Amino acid sequence: MPALFDVAAKNAHRNLRLFLMMDSLRTGGSEKQFVLMARAFRSGPFDLYLGCLQRRGKFLDDLEEICEYPTGGSFLTLRTLHSLSRLVGLLRRTHIDVAQSFDFYTNLMLIPAARLAGTPVVIASQRQLGDLLTPMQRHVQNLIFRLADCVVCNSLAAADRLAREGLPNAKLIAIPNGLPPEAFQETMPALPPEAGVMRIGMIARMNERAKNHALFLHAAASVARRFPLVEFVLVGDGPFRKEWEELAQQLGIGPRTRFLGERYDIPAVLAALDVVVSASRTESLSNAILEAMAAGRPVVATNVGGNPELVRDRETGLLIAPEDEGALANALETVLVSPELAREWGETAQRIAQANYTLDHARERFEELYMDLLAKKSLRGVADVGRTPLK
Repeated sequence: MPALFDVAAKNAHRNLRLFLMMDSLRTGGSEKQFVLMARAFRSGPFDLYLGCLQRRGKFLDDLEEICEYPTGGSFLTLRTLHSLSRLVGLLRRTHIDVAQSFDFYTNLMLIPAARLAGTPVVIASQRQLGDLLTPMQRHVQNLIFRLADCVVCNSLAAADRLAREGLPNAKLIAIPNGLPPEAFQETMPALPPEAGVMRIGMIARMNERAKNHALFLHAAASVARRFPLVEFVLVGDGPFRKEWEELAQQLGIGPRTRFLGERYDIPAVLAALDVVVSASRTESLSNAILEAMAAGRPVVATNVGGNPELVRDRETGLLIAPEDEGALANALETVLVSPELAREWGETAQRIAQANYTLDHARERFEELYMDLLAKKSLRGVADVGRTPLK
């Protein structure tokens, strides 16, 4: 027991120290959430430290300082061992209290490093379902997860999958993504309204076939035959963009399909849309769906992963079977012929997002988790420094 009091006394003069780690800062849902959470923690009770494996990407502009621990493209290199050693040294030298990784590659790097450094609380993350990983990658990650105090999943679907793979339920925590206040604010539409024209949009990176742009475009071609004034808007970029542009031309909807590329004014883009589609084969918790809800837009989504946790069928949008082109086309036509119903669904979606998926809500959940885990590690004295009790 004296040692525990020594720890509390040693840390009584300082804030808690939190280390967060991400693979890179390229455009993506997990990367965006990492940046948002880092900003949110800046004003909290933590001294915040940030790390990454690749110091590149658009979101670098949004962070003040982040240290790089490169692997050189493989974990089986001397460069990785050097980075691991540096990371262990930083965690020890700065006396980090809580270390959390945010994705697959940082799970593999940070969790062992934090254990070697003696970091009191070590948290892993699962921000996708895991079905895009190879069997070997899933096996290795699940072994790493057992070294962590808990695994934070951003959906119940992701947590359930890990439980089925053998991780103890007590180790799994679900904390959904959070949206900043600007996601809920009204804004001028990025595309000017046109009389009689309705717009159907899909927001997704074009670097994964699992996002299923092909299904969206085929369904769009079917809808276009019945609704001559409908436009289709695709937001995102990547190596498959040219393929999808060519497919739109082949399907005869090229002139009515807009490829906007990578955008950083998503609320303005959403303001120009009447309905948003998520056609993915796999999702944990879709930021695109969340942002559409915050903007008050109905969503048509495939019934996969965490999508049913967000889209309430015939209450905030429509759920369809994955890979069902006819079902997607029919669902879109239902929204197009019922604008009042679509408006009601959008308003309900916005209320649900405001009540459950704000950045403040996510930050509070994480802070509660950190404090609970520190207390369980007999560091309650640290956890209570400068804090009012969490309700």
